[in-house]
Amino acid sequence: MLVHSSRIDLSSSALRFLSGLLRARRPQRGTRWRRLPAGRQALLVLAHLRCGHTNAQLATGCGVGTTTVYRYVAEAVAVLAARAAHLTTVLGTATQKAYLILDGTLLPIGRIAADRPYYSGKRKRHGMNVQVLADPLGNLLWASAALPGAVHELRAARTHGIIDAPVEADIRCWADRGYQGAGGTMRVPYRGRWDKLSAGRQAGNSPCQDPCAR
Repeated sequence: MLVHSSRIDLSSSALRFLSGLLRARRPQRGTRWRRLPAGRQALLVLAHLRCGHTNAQLATGCGVGTTTVYRYVAEAVAVLAARAAHLTTVLGTATQKAYLILDGTLLPIGRIAADRPYYSGKRKRHGMNVQVLADPLGNLLWASAALPGAVHELRAARTHGIIDAPVEADIRCWADRGYQGAGGTMRVPYRGRWDKLSAGRQAGNSPCQDPCAR
C-alpha cells in the first residue's frame, strides 16, 4: 500500500469551526467513546466535502471502517445543515441590498444505477442541482437543498420558492438566460436583437437600468 501526504485548500478556522460543532454535538447524542476525536472527524469530513475523497480512501487514511466514515460524514452534514438559514430569513435581512443574484450550480457525483434523473444535459455530466443567492459583491447568502441534475434551473427555482419569495420581500433579482419566463422581480438578459424587441419589452429590459441586458 502506498501512502502520500496531501493538503486541503481550506483555512484552519474552518476546521476549528466544524470541530467545535461536532464536539458540542457528542454530549447531546450521549456518545461516550468514538474512534476519532472531534478534530480528526472534522478533518475527515472536510477532506470528503472539499476533495471528494471516497469512503474507502478516508477509512484507510484514518484507520477506521468505511461504515464509520459514512456515519461521520452524515453526522457532520446534518450538523451544518441545521445551521442553514431559511430563505425568508435571508430575504428579510437582504432588503437593503440593491439586488440579489440567482444562479444554479451542479455538484458532480459518480454515476449510479438510476442515473438518468441526475444527468445534466447542459453540463454533460452527472450531479445535483443547487440554487444559490448572492449579494451584489458575490457573497453567498443562501443555498438550496439539492435536486437531481436533470432538473431545469427555472423549475428548480420554482420548486424552492425562489421566484415568489423575492416578490413578497420586494427585492429585485438578476439571473442568466436559464431563468427566462420566471416573471416576478426576476430580471434576465433579453433574447435576440435589441432593435427587434417591442416597445414594452424594451421598457422592461432597458440596458441603462439592467446590466444583465448587454
